[in-house]
Amino acid sequence: MTEGPAMSTTWDDLVTTALLGTDRRPASPGALLDEAALRTVRRRAALLPAAPPGPLPEAAPEDVRPPLPEAARRRLALLLAERAAGPGGSGRRGGGPDLTELLPQWLAAANGHGYRAPEALLPGLLDAARARSDLRPGALALGGPRALWLARLNPQWRYALRDAPASSAAPAATETTGTAEAVDGAAHRDQVWQEGLFAERVALLTSLRRHAPAAARELLATTWAQERAEDRLMFLDTLRDGLSLADEPFLERALTDRGRTVRAVAAELLSALPASALAGRMAERARACVALDRTGGRPTVIVEAPHECDAAMRRDGVVAKPPAGRGERSWWLGQLVEAAPLGIWCERLGVAGAAEAVALPVADGWRPDLHAAWCRAAVRQGDAEWSRALLGPAASPPAPSGASWLDPAKLLSALPPGERAGWVAEFIAAHGLSEAFRLLGVCAVPWAEPLGRAVVDALDTAREAGGYPWSFSGVMGMAERCLDPDQADLLEELTVLPSGPEDASPHAVAPHGAAGYWAEAYQRLIGTLRLRAVMLEELEPVLRRPAGRWC
Repeated sequence: MTEGPAMSTTWDDLVTTALLGTDRRPASPGALLDEAALRTVRRRAALLPAAPPGPLPEAAPEDVRPPLPEAARRRLALLLAERAAGPGGSGRRGGGPDLTELLPQWLAAANGHGYRAPEALLPGLLDAARARSDLRPGALALGGPRALWLARLNPQWRYALRDAPASSAAPAATETTGTAEAVDGAAHRDQVWQEGLFAERVALLTSLRRHAPAAARELLATTWAQERAEDRLMFLDTLRDGLSLADEPFLERALTDRGRTVRAVAAELLSALPASALAGRMAERARACVALDRTGGRPTVIVEAPHECDAAMRRDGVVAKPPAGRGERSWWLGQLVEAAPLGIWCERLGVAGAAEAVALPVADGWRPDLHAAWCRAAVRQGDAEWSRALLGPAASPPAPSGASWLDPAKLLSALPPGERAGWVAEFIAAHGLSEAFRLLGVCAVPWAEPLGRAVVDALDTAREAGGYPWSFSGVMGMAERCLDPDQADLLEELTVLPSGPEDASPHAVAPHGAAGYWAEAYQRLIGTLRLRAVMLEELEPVLRRPAGRWC
């Protein structure tokens, strides 16, 4: 290289020197050209100047779980490659399945077998979970401790430190842990809590909460007063996992927090504990607003909504200002009733159960407000009896008069999975698929019978009525992911086209009208179900795998 003064280390300075001339900057023309050539090569190669060498990272932790079977490893590589291809990639090929949509259930199945991810595929797995938050629980569980080790080395994967499942984090000390290990673990935990990034602290608190709820709460209490309001809100949300009356004193103190949203979440968590003091206070207020009038010919619920929102109500989480278009008194009433334990109403209204309470007439047009609050309470408290009563029979009209507040999808979440699937199957049989999309989304996968058969029957009914499959594209896409793979053989008969002219091409769709499009849609559905069956078979341990299926 031409001798000359040391050049500046930035490209911008090189450009400035070239523009001003070497006679105005302390550099020779030869040195300038040599340095520009070197940096041009670096820029074209996307090579950044090397940072000063630092200490090597600690070795990656061991993952003692069994590796994926070879066929399953190749399948994961293919699924990740399809995802990485993005919109311009192959995705769904013609009538073939959309492989990117099969990744979540592949991850769930692989984790069910307790496998670990191949080390070479961990970067692709972390990238996939970064792009799609719904993949994170499954991807991080499969990635295990080595995925977290990698995440600490790449800022783009920091989300993993926040969202990692408890099994991937370092275990806390237990009664069987040695004293030295317990001390080291506690010291590391305290260091991360005091000095770690926000994502690392949330991950630590979430993990600790799952296996040591009291320890997590006590750790949070040590720095609670110094935390920012938005951080307190996120930390407080971790207490939903394992919520119990042991958390009540901490949550009661949070009711006086300086952050409005923090106070609201604390009140919500306390109202989910029917035996809490806040729930008792709300029950007393709600009783004062709702009573049973027996003076007429039929017992009727009467409502006297609050006339003011006092300081005590505001402290317990009642928001004073209603949203636009909502009256103040009905707004306050709804908040009181939804926070009160549902168990108070049978005694208050003199009925034997939730169904009888819901069936009572409500005077002066208060029924929508009262029932809407009961719905929110049933979802918050996870009460199956009240959810069942408020849902009513599946064959009833999906939106009865005056029940625009009714949200069946949320109420269904409080029912056991089998009962949930049965209710939705009856709903589809009575009303078809047009209003069932959200209801299907809360049902366990794969769809239990009779739900799967109800969906197929409704699609076939739509076909026979002359509809087109793209009118039900959402349900068809969901069926590809949620129908039991065993349904594939039963769907074969639906792909048969009606007989046409003898000289018609067997591949022609247009002459058959809608029937041809339905046959194509069913063929794609069958192909996806069979692929899912192969994927599940590939994950089976070799000794348990049946021979000769889907070869």
